[in-house]
Amino acid sequence: MTRVPQIGWLADGRRLHLQDGPIDLIVEAAGSGADGRAAYGAAARRFSGLLDELCSELPLLRQAADPERCPLQGVVARRMHAAVAPLAADHFITPMAAVAGAVAEEILGAMTRVARLERAYVNNGGDIALHLAGRESFTIGLVDRPDALGSMRTLVIEADDPSRGIATSGRHGRSLSLGIADAVTVLAATASQADAAATIIANAVDLPGHPAVLRCPAHELQPDSDLGARLVTRGVGELSGREITAALEAGAACARRLLAMGLIDGATLRLHGETVVVTTKAVGLDGLQAPAPASAIESMMHA
Repeated sequence: MTRVPQIGWLADGRRLHLQDGPIDLIVEAAGSGADGRAAYGAAARRFSGLLDELCSELPLLRQAADPERCPLQGVVARRMHAAVAPLAADHFITPMAAVAGAVAEEILGAMTRVARLERAYVNNGGDIALHLAGRESFTIGLVDRPDALGSMRTLVIEADDPSRGIATSGRHGRSLSLGIADAVTVLAATASQADAAATIIANAVDLPGHPAVLRCPAHELQPDSDLGARLVTRGVGELSGREITAALEAGAACARRLLAMGLIDGATLRLHGETVVVTTKAVGLDGLQAPAPASAIESMMHA
């Protein structure tokens, strides 16, 4: 039986839901009636068959990226490789580290090529590709950890800000992590770049060899994991304030290097209720707003 992607509207009637296997997208576009319809139609058409494209090159996508050469053929696969290649010389990373962001970018690109939109986004499980024009803006909800509501702060991206990609990684997310961060959220020029960088920074938030950190080989949890026998974090016990600071600083040092390389626009790193922000004055991460009211949480979680 041929697999058919699930395509339908959410209850609010303004956001499109696209789901196929592990890919689960929420899409919204703001434009004229004709442009909106064209954008949503393009998103649905491009989504169909996209998972099959990726699966056709899955063995290569799960291999450590070569910073000098890309053996991949598909446009999304090559975008994944391009996002991780600048990181591959100093870190173990596979193109899969950028899959969610790259898919979001591809769908958004299909929409903006056929329609004139004021504002649009594709949210792939929290990794977001964003389009803003004119005086439009986009509000992000930042949670302490992806698997719980926790306390929340908000960040507004304006149309004249450089960031068009947002991604979050950490030990509570959908993917396995080598580090102990509860969540690392990254802003970058593209969603695939943000996705790759969030993975690397979250891995760097760590206390190697600490007895309170429970680890196990990745393939014991996911037999086909691209991390193989590398130890991933399964639990973090009590840590002292000094230890939390040390772990966050290790991640912040990594984020500052990526910022200096021009690979990210900023990052927030969170562990056991503590937060470190790495940014420049070009983005608004240093002006995070206070925790949002509970009534705002659901809309921002899906924004």
